[in-house]
Amino acid sequence: MKKYKKMFTWFIILCLSIIVLIFFCNWGIEHTTRNKVFDKVSEIPTNKVGLLLGTVEILPNGRRNLYFDYRIQAAVNLYKANKIQYIVASGDNHTKSYDEATAMKEALMRKGIPESAIYLDYAGFRTLDSVVRCHKIFGQERFTIISQLFHNQRAVFIASSKGLEAVGFNARNVSTRYGLKVMMREYLARVKAVLDVYVLRKKPKFLGPVVEIG
Repeated sequence: MKKYKKMFTWFIILCLSIIVLIFFCNWGIEHTTRNKVFDKVSEIPTNKVGLLLGTVEILPNGRRNLYFDYRIQAAVNLYKANKIQYIVASGDNHTKSYDEATAMKEALMRKGIPESAIYLDYAGFRTLDSVVRCHKIFGQERFTIISQLFHNQRAVFIASSKGLEAVGFNARNVSTRYGLKVMMREYLARVKAVLDVYVLRKKPKFLGPVVEIG
């Protein structure tokens, strides 16, 4: 009986430790990026490049992904307000049939963004990859990250940890019911981001030749 009590005690300690870790990582990311993410076009600093973070355009159920649509519109708003000159569309392209970057490019062009202003990053497998590659491959030390608030906070945190001067422009968010699963996953993603940066020292899966923008 004592053995089971001891196991239960350690289980409770483990659970509490995980909860504290999740809380600390989330609080830390929100605290360190609170003055670096913006909702209004008029308030965000001007940068040469906007880093548009990818997601799938069409969901498995056949419906459009609102996260995708809102990010595209946010990038268009920044470009048309002259807050950015170029857009790096960074997404996952692990197979020929799954190409987030090209889908973003096509959506941007349908909204009136010229092809000459769009650069594609096919190796944005993770947020960390997209952020680091924007610096290492596309030569940017100052840039604007475009995604929803929760995603921007994590991306700006990663950029800051790498010594980059990034700000985030918050695309319109989705309803709580629509995005509940995404938000729950984000709590764990932030823990992973902290571990990747400070413990595991993760690097992008691929780098490659430098691309000169403009």
